[in-house]
Amino acid sequence: MPFKFSRMEIPEVVLVEYQKFGDNRGAFSEHYKASEFRANGIAENFLQDNYSESKRGVLRGLHYQLEPMEQGKLVSVLSGRVFDVAVDIRKGSKTFGKWVGAELSAENRRMLYVPAGFAHGFLALEDNSTVLYKVTKEYSKQHERGIIWNDSAIGIKWPQLTPILSDKDAVLPKLADAEINFKA
Repeated sequence: MPFKFSRMEIPEVVLVEYQKFGDNRGAFSEHYKASEFRANGIAENFLQDNYSESKRGVLRGLHYQLEPMEQGKLVSVLSGRVFDVAVDIRKGSKTFGKWVGAELSAENRRMLYVPAGFAHGFLALEDNSTVLYKVTKEYSKQHERGIIWNDSAIGIKWPQLTPILSDKDAVLPKLADAEINFKA
């Protein structure tokens, strides 16, 4: 079943759309197929699946893990809607500090591929927004880092300016002060 792969303004970040086939029994779709992803430049070995449920207004991020435990992510939404964001944090990249974002939902059948070297976050736009994302390395608390969601140097245009944050996410550093070991 074909997927549609669209490079974002930062071409390493890819918007992926999958097809859904329905009949009188319900529906079926392929969410991931290694051969099709490889053929479209995403040759990742996903090792862990993460699942989160959020109520409307919850913002999670901007998160990343330092090398050697850096994570690429394939983000999808099982229910609800989210505004999903990737920020280039690869020192020396011509798009360093730039961001791209897309609305993801089960209805629009979009997923976002966020490669290693990018911070990732999302804002839940509806109650019961359920996000499932595949990652290329397992979680490592000692490598976990983040950047504050509203860093003016990045300038993300979030659809809501008063999000619900975890205590940890509320005190993340700005990009200029963040520990980063990624290079372009």
